Order: sequence, then structure tokens, then C-alpha cells
Amino acid sequence: MITTFVASYGYLAIFCGTLFEGEIILIAAGFAAQRGLLAWPAVIAVAIAGAALGDQLAFVSGRRYGNRLIGRFPRLLQHQSRILGLLERYDVLCIVAFRFLYGLRIAGPFILGTSRVPLLRFSVVNLLSVSVWTLIVVSIGHLFGVAFEALLGDIKEIEEGVMVAIVLVGVGFVLGRKILTKKTPTGRGGGGS
Repeated sequence: MITTFVASYGYLAIFCGTLFEGEIILIAAGFAAQRGLLAWPAVIAVAIAGAALGDQLAFVSGRRYGNRLIGRFPRLLQHQSRILGLLERYDVLCIVAFRFLYGLRIAGPFILGTSRVPLLRFSVVNLLSVSVWTLIVVSIGHLFGVAFEALLGDIKEIEEGVMVAIVLVGVGFVLGRKILTKKTPTGRGGGGS
């Protein structure tokens, strides 16, 4: 049942999932590609398209509505000063880095949109960053499938359960992080993002 869903709607799920965050969906997609349920090149292409489009929309929204909206969200305001400070010194590195910083992936391009970074520069650097990020995260899922198969042999009978477990562990991680972030006072402990 799950394998049929993945084969039918997997690429749509990858595209929608990567518009926002994406690690959970990409690790599952890498595993599905390793199992032959999805095609590796298509997984990479769809993920890059979704992640790049999501970042572009956030950047353009930041450019158009940024300062008005940031004023309403204190956490974004906190991130904005840190990102803009780094951007002044290391613009390309900052554009690349936000893709790999959990918790800044959506806020990052939005805040970058409030800066003076030209849209074309952001787009080119971001596309390169998204491509590297996609290859790394999908490869993690693929390697997980290879390792799991090496340990257990033929996992055809349990591959659906493994896919569900990947998603559940990922969702649990995200929810746990949100709960811990809410309990930690702003700017103190917890490592923050």
C-alpha cells in the first residue's frame, strides 16, 4: 500500500516537502530510490526544483513584505540582525550556509530578501547550494537503504515499515526540537539555530 503510494505520488510529495524544509522527505526518497520505487535522477531534479522555488518565493516575499512582517515576529527579528551582520562580511557563504542550518531554511531566504543582495546573485548561489544539499540528503537515505539491506538481506517484505519508520523518526525529531525550543528562553541554551 505505501509502496504504491510512493510510486504514484512520491515525486509530488518530494516537490511539496522541499518547498519548505525537506530533510525527512528526502531521506525517505533516497531510501525509496535505493529500493527501486523512485528514479534517482528524478528524485534529485524534483527536489532541487522544489527547494529552489521555495527559497525564491521566500526571498521575493522578503524583498516585498520583509520589514513589515519581520516587525510582527520577534524571532525573525532576532535572526535578521544576525544574518544581515554575517551577510555584510560573507555574502556568498551566508547564502550557502542558511540551506544547511536547520531552523533558518525558511527564515534565511526571507531575511536575505530584506538585504541588498541582488535577486540574480541570490538565485545562482542558492541553486548551487540547493543542489549540494539535495545530493547529500538524498544520499543519506540511499546509504541507509544500502546499510539496512546489508544487515538484513532482502528487505522487500519490510521496506514499507522502514519508510514509515523514517518518516516517524523525522517527524518526532522535528516535534521534539520544537518542544525543546519553546521551553528554552530566547537567546539562552539549547544551541539555538
